[in-house]
Amino acid sequence: MVPSALAKAGVSRLFFDIFVRVPSNCRALPTPVKNDSRPLFPRLGAWLFRRRTSIPIPLALALLLIPAGASSSRLLPAVGVALVLAAESLRLWAVHHIGVISRTRSDRLGPLVSTGPFALVRNPLYLGNIALWVGFAASARILWLVPVFIFVLALEYHAIVRWEEELLESRRGDEYRAYAARVPRWIPSVVSRPLTVDGRLSTFSWRETLFSERGTLIAIALGYLLLWIKDGVWR
Repeated sequence: MVPSALAKAGVSRLFFDIFVRVPSNCRALPTPVKNDSRPLFPRLGAWLFRRRTSIPIPLALALLLIPAGASSSRLLPAVGVALVLAAESLRLWAVHHIGVISRTRSDRLGPLVSTGPFALVRNPLYLGNIALWVGFAASARILWLVPVFIFVLALEYHAIVRWEEELLESRRGDEYRAYAARVPRWIPSVVSRPLTVDGRLSTFSWRETLFSERGTLIAIALGYLLLWIKDGVWR
């Protein structure tokens, strides 16, 4: 039986580090405000953002409690690990450009980030998050969860992004509208077109990057530890 304290700590940490930390391309976002006059998706996004701590709980519980498919290929966990590594590489690349301040919870906005993966797609951290959960589903050998995770997370993140975009456009105006016109929201562009801010194309050191991303790296390791314990329990 999985030790309850370990499972609780591991799942909570995994939720927080993969879903709760603010992954905007504008360094930080303000607390959402209630405004029923807004369109459906921005209102839904604000609601989801306020409840982002608890929303992924069913996904993680599904990974830990649903037994692996009996006929699943032995290659599936390897594919899952490869996908998790690719997803975390994307996150590291993005954090290398967005910096440590992306982890803050204040309403202070830094410069608009349009370099690295943010020059190809506006939401690389969200895409990395989706790929992480898909990789975990494959690693857990529960293949039918892959389309479920993609659907649930795509809906959640699209709503949150629509809310974020309203905020960024209201705060950044033409600067953000020019960026959004150049860089697609979800489907990466094949051409990198960074938009400089005050003539700078800066990145953060890899030491700062790893420090900022340390929670997610620990969460990934802990997630695989829990899957390993689960695998031993179900045998």
